[in-house]
Amino acid sequence: MKFCSECAAPVIVQIPADDTRERHVCSACGTIHYQNPKMVVGSIPVWEHNGEVRILLCRRAIEPRYGYWTLPAGFMENYETTSQAAQRETVEEAGANIALHELFSILNVPHVNQVHLFYRATLLDINYQAGVESLEVQLFTEQEIPWDDIAFPTVVHTLKYFFEDMAKVKQGGSYAVHAHDLFKPMRHD
Repeated sequence: MKFCSECAAPVIVQIPADDTRERHVCSACGTIHYQNPKMVVGSIPVWEHNGEVRILLCRRAIEPRYGYWTLPAGFMENYETTSQAAQRETVEEAGANIALHELFSILNVPHVNQVHLFYRATLLDINYQAGVESLEVQLFTEQEIPWDDIAFPTVVHTLKYFFEDMAKVKQGGSYAVHAHDLFKPMRHD
């Protein structure tokens, strides 16, 4: 941020009085511009047929990670809830009709200032189609998932948690809410 959105004067980075973090502060009007993490919200759309469970994945048509597979997800918009965002993103990216269930995973990604949330979901039908941000959408069993071509670590963790919980559910257990922090790996030059 270089200029104040209130008065267009240059901003400086400093620790305001009664604060503990550096912030962008307007040099003219004194407005403090807080910048907070962005929410990425999506779903884990499941289709179960004849005892076989499949997950709907989207192959990305945009950067970052063009051509890699992901769960349908994206940035939450203002004036919507996290569940509304998950539903909207699933329709936008996969054209899929879902019944949204409970929150399943919360993944903190502090090095990119994001929090990723995924909800469990059931596909209501298999009339899905790729949206403008997807090259294709496809159902995968656990064994078919292209693990080496998954776009983001948050999706890998969410899928692994899902399949672990699914095995527990088959034994009479239940799904849990999973939280995980993903820190950027340190470079060793």
